[in-house]
Amino acid sequence: MTALFRFITIFLAIFRYRLDLLIAKKQLPRRLRVLLLFTIFLPQPKLSRGERLRLFFETLGPVFIKFGQLLSTRPDLIPNDIIKELDQLQDNVPPFASDICQQIIETALGAPIDDLFDDFDPTPLASASIAQVHTAKLTDGKEIIIKVVRPNLQKIIEKDIALLLVLARVIERFSADGKRLHPVEIVNDYQHTILDELNLQREAANASQLRRLFSNSNLLYIPEVYWDYTRKNVMVMERIYGIPVTNMDELAAQNTNMPLLAERGVEIFFTQVFTHNFFHADMHPGNIFVSKENPQQPQYIAVDFAIVGSLTSADQYYMARNLLAIFQRDYRLVAELHIQSGWIPESTPIHEFEAAIRTVCEPIFEKPIKDISFGHIVLSLFQTARRFDMQVQPQLVLLQKTLLNIEGLGRQLYPDLDLWKTAQPFLEAWTQERFHPKNVLQQLKRHGPEIIEQLPQLRHSLFEGLDQVRQLREITPHLQSTLEKINSPTNSTRKISGLLVGVSACMAALITATANSDIFFSNIPLHSIVLCVVGMWALTTR
Repeated sequence: MTALFRFITIFLAIFRYRLDLLIAKKQLPRRLRVLLLFTIFLPQPKLSRGERLRLFFETLGPVFIKFGQLLSTRPDLIPNDIIKELDQLQDNVPPFASDICQQIIETALGAPIDDLFDDFDPTPLASASIAQVHTAKLTDGKEIIIKVVRPNLQKIIEKDIALLLVLARVIERFSADGKRLHPVEIVNDYQHTILDELNLQREAANASQLRRLFSNSNLLYIPEVYWDYTRKNVMVMERIYGIPVTNMDELAAQNTNMPLLAERGVEIFFTQVFTHNFFHADMHPGNIFVSKENPQQPQYIAVDFAIVGSLTSADQYYMARNLLAIFQRDYRLVAELHIQSGWIPESTPIHEFEAAIRTVCEPIFEKPIKDISFGHIVLSLFQTARRFDMQVQPQLVLLQKTLLNIEGLGRQLYPDLDLWKTAQPFLEAWTQERFHPKNVLQQLKRHGPEIIEQLPQLRHSLFEGLDQVRQLREITPHLQSTLEKINSPTNSTRKISGLLVGVSACMAALITATANSDIFFSNIPLHSIVLCVVGMWALTTR
């Protein structure tokens, strides 16, 4: 019932703001055109299409506002007049009453606001879809911002999610692409994401983690969190002063190095995804500022850390390899990686998938680099993948959204941004570093105890393997002589024991050799060398 009521609300809002005029009715099915005949009796709109679309999103609340924010970062896909209006969704959503805001702060922190802060400003500095921000000072004079979650927001979000789940189930059941797109799973993931935004303690923890990761970086600055004043619905952070990243006039006035600024935005994204594996996943322009300190070496300042993402090690690897293969136009490798990762069925004819990818990408790469949009490539590949039953990867949806945000932002700052040129060297270096011996040893240090713990089970697995080999006698007589040698109890037991001792000793040597050393093959303890020698002797003993 809740979903039905919300559906009616959305339906009425569409015609209230005459969004039906944005659709070419001639392209609609005949029955739908008949149903829309009543619109001829509706008044013609006085507002522009961009204003109507913005008001539609604002009317329907945070879920729709978030979607409008994403559209506002895509000037290559959305007309300029609509972009101009949707930009206001970033931090100009109508605020809620200041007296309600003060009551929320005092209830959360357990004291009158005048006892907690100095110079509290009841007028919001910014108002967004989930929360609004006020300025104040701590009693020691530090300038701060106070972020407060909108009241009764969870009920609105739950209604929208209920409707989206109904629509997702209908799509999954009746659409030809429904099962492949996993719409229910995607909506459930989005539900967790947007509900996490209501917990400001979670956002504060994300901010603290990002601040540590970029503590010594000149690429990105993260403001400090004041934990003594942070609760689930209230968060206090250091106030920052920067230029909004979309304020092109002010950036130009301070002679900002725009090409470097755009490239650093891309570098920050790939650093977060592949080096830190912890990325800011809501990098729309309203959350990004530029420091005024050094315009020729510009530094970004980020706020709003409610949505962050991370990938599994396998997803990192396949994503990096796929991007590199696309950059290098190695479409065969792209096809192979999709099959290896399980993104498309193993039965897919690889040569056909390779040809389809080439057909999509080659015309794009023939264009000037400034005219190439990664967003268009993604959309084209999505259309192509339908015939190969390619599965949507819900764990990558957040990453794809963030990459679209970054590209859209970068092209606003510097239209000639070469995303490929900036990303390719980074990905190549990351791939090489991933398999460097030092990093391999680090993984052994981390997972070595678990591996050694499982070694006793290896003996049973080896004997099971020998039993299977013995069974091959009846099928492969030419292996008889070899099996007779292996079948010797004394010989097999000696080899198995030697193998177990050798592997254990070598593993122990590697772990102890690197346990107290940060430099590869330096300061190796004597007992580690002895263990390694014993292990090599055991492995080679017959």
